[in-house]
Amino acid sequence: MSNITNARVSISKVSLSANSKDGTIVSGLRKEYLPFTGVITQSIANIAPSATPALVIPLVFATAGNGTWLAYLFATIVIALVGVNLNQFTKRSASAGSIYSYVVKGLGTNAGFVSGWSLVMAYTLTAGAVLCGFINYANVLLQYTGVTISPILIGVVGAVAAWYIAYRDIKLSTKIMLSFEVVSLVLIFALAVVVLVKNGFTIDHAQLTLNDVSSTSIRIGLVLAFFSFTGFESAASLGDEAKKPLRTIPRAVTISAIFVGIFFILLSYTEVLGFTGSTTALNEAEAPLALLASKNGVEFFGPLISIGALVSFWACFLACANAGARVLFTMGRHGIFHVAVGDAHENNKTPHIAIVITTILAAVIPLILVGLDNALFDIYGWIGTVATFGFLLNYTLIAIAAPVYLHREKELQPKHIVLSVITVLVLLIPIVGSLYPTPDYPYNLFPYVFVAWLVAGGLWFIIRKSQLPEVSSNIESNVESVHQYYKDIRVRGDGEGI
Repeated sequence: MSNITNARVSISKVSLSANSKDGTIVSGLRKEYLPFTGVITQSIANIAPSATPALVIPLVFATAGNGTWLAYLFATIVIALVGVNLNQFTKRSASAGSIYSYVVKGLGTNAGFVSGWSLVMAYTLTAGAVLCGFINYANVLLQYTGVTISPILIGVVGAVAAWYIAYRDIKLSTKIMLSFEVVSLVLIFALAVVVLVKNGFTIDHAQLTLNDVSSTSIRIGLVLAFFSFTGFESAASLGDEAKKPLRTIPRAVTISAIFVGIFFILLSYTEVLGFTGSTTALNEAEAPLALLASKNGVEFFGPLISIGALVSFWACFLACANAGARVLFTMGRHGIFHVAVGDAHENNKTPHIAIVITTILAAVIPLILVGLDNALFDIYGWIGTVATFGFLLNYTLIAIAAPVYLHREKELQPKHIVLSVITVLVLLIPIVGSLYPTPDYPYNLFPYVFVAWLVAGGLWFIIRKSQLPEVSSNIESNVESVHQYYKDIRVRGDGEGI
């Protein structure tokens, strides 16, 4: 009975704090705090563009071969389509709930819960996956010194450092992530130029003609290529903290997807070209960028790029903790979880309890698997694959929700329906590609793991609604109050938020 009472208090608290007396949205997070650079940094760091050439592109190459660049081209198009659908919401409303809140607005509370439940899992597991990348490149760098440190200890240090930054200040988080990513991207781009110069800017006909590439290999490679982009939408989780969110967030979503997509296409082509004729295959290299630097006569780039990959993986962990915690925080404020989950730190104005939960879950899962003597790359692939299912589901839901939402707003046009249908159809390619042909063990089990997570969440939500029938109406009313707040701003045209 006490738990039900506390939950009712939680719902009452959220309802009272959704709007202040002057109509301003109050969440406890810092309003109008982050400039555009901070907002776009969240999305770019969550994508971890400098980590993809170091780890994911070789994995894509293992299946797609000379079609690796094509897999990334197609993934870029898919992500851009998802971004257009998502921006139907982001240019009209903003909140820390990101896709979860938008799906609630478009498809109702049940679909919204599925979105939020799977989105928190996706961010958490992505953080766990990139923590493995962080540990791997820490070991690569330690080899230069001859020092050996337990991988579990390295992981704990990385996770604790990210937790502390996320707990302290979101602006500090974005500044650190921005500086790390800029330095790392410059180094990797410079290496790409060196490789192209060394090869005389010759055309790699094997890649452009898709030599030895089949439709099946492209489809399987696309699933992994798609994982490189997951989290591009996480700028939307800064809706309560961004300056002029209805302008900065849509721009951040669009620019990050296109910029990073072009970068991935260029690097995938360059890496495959650079490893042509090498005794070590691209997908077999422990530190492919360092090996590529050595092969092209710029050995000193090796340690520098390894440092860049290390900090990029760490920045991605931090970005996932920030985004996942804000979705969890919003769901807590809606009464789905304990009242404490929806609390913001009184001084730091961060979702500190949600950050603790997200960080612990993100670190514990991979570290347990490391403790069981599993290879870091294997763990990365395992939990990264399950995380991808969560993102694919959310991207599909937002594509379906967009025209439904626009219809209710009386703004629906035929082009919106066409865009939605095309987006869902192209999203089916990586979805089907991850299921058929049946992947080898243990990847064949991961769809069942994801379904089990959804079933567990569905049972929890049913129990929650039986205890507190007002949960659904509370979610809807709070999402609607935020939407109406921004709608009034757009009608007034007073510049706030836009």
